[in-house]
Amino acid sequence: MQEAGCRVQGLLVTASRILRPASKRRMASTTYRLAFEQPIYRLEEQIAQLEATEPKTPELRDQVRALRRELADTTRSIYSKLDPWETVQVARHPDRPMLTDYLNLLFDEFVELHGDKFFGDDRALRTGFAKLDRYKVLVVGHYKGKTLKERNECFFGCAHPEGYRKAMSKMRMAAKYRLPIICIIDTPGAYPGIGAEERGQAQVIAESMLEMSRLPTPIICVVIGEGGSGGALGIGIGDRIAVLQFAYYSVISPEGCAGILWKSHDYAQDAARALKLTSKYLQELGCVDDVIEEPLGAAHRDHHQMAARLKMYLVKTLRELVDQPTDKLLAGRYEKFRRMGRFLEGDAAGPAPSNGRAT
Repeated sequence: MQEAGCRVQGLLVTASRILRPASKRRMASTTYRLAFEQPIYRLEEQIAQLEATEPKTPELRDQVRALRRELADTTRSIYSKLDPWETVQVARHPDRPMLTDYLNLLFDEFVELHGDKFFGDDRALRTGFAKLDRYKVLVVGHYKGKTLKERNECFFGCAHPEGYRKAMSKMRMAAKYRLPIICIIDTPGAYPGIGAEERGQAQVIAESMLEMSRLPTPIICVVIGEGGSGGALGIGIGDRIAVLQFAYYSVISPEGCAGILWKSHDYAQDAARALKLTSKYLQELGCVDDVIEEPLGAAHRDHHQMAARLKMYLVKTLRELVDQPTDKLLAGRYEKFRRMGRFLEGDAAGPAPSNGRAT
């Protein structure tokens, strides 16, 4: 009886997701506003004022329709010309969908797995089994937290060594039963504290990368927001690497780069341009395989549409990978990362400068 009740409740939840009106599915306007989005907010406020006006005359409805078209055009224009630093700001938007949002919107029957069997349970790196469409998968992902309490608990998405040890342990279990692994990356970097270093932060990230490179099961990695340094690479070795359109993936944060090169965080905007950390450059450089387009105005404006696009990508990619022989899968994964960072020198790069130095 209890089991039947749970099934009915699950069906009702699923139906409510599907049947929810579009106006309810869209994100409510946020109190956190990016400077370059001001024209968008002004138009949204004008539309809200007109929609609250009574009576609803034909002229009023025409005005609203015209403003909605202008809003769509303005949003499309702004987001088509974002510079790298503005993209970083979008990737860090507090209303951007996080791991828990995707767990609710993409997956069914998520069962979280805790602890690394050595030290403790890192709340910044979550693991668990779930169902995605017809596939049973292991989900591994960073979680930044939504409330201040959660953010303090998981250190704003900065994982400790026990987090990566937990991830490795659960990945080995998934590989044992040939369950695909989906890694959801969203971290400014691994936690840099003394305790984390004492427990082997750098070593455990290297071990995790080695372990993932040879796991005999499909692995898909998706950067949904921030992809910072070794913290991201610790769960970033896979058969397919994807990044959301307005996420970033970088060896270091723009502020960290500016602090090293210019001794000041004031140059973060210049550092963001130099790092070439946006989806456009990442695909050109061969660091990622795919870029997943975000809804108009970025993912923080429509969680449901973003989740639908991500689910479509994951299911399509799983369909391509699950039937591949293990030796072919591992060989392709190895070759993918061997190709990264190749460059030409000597005659192939053109004539050397007169002083003999390489350009």
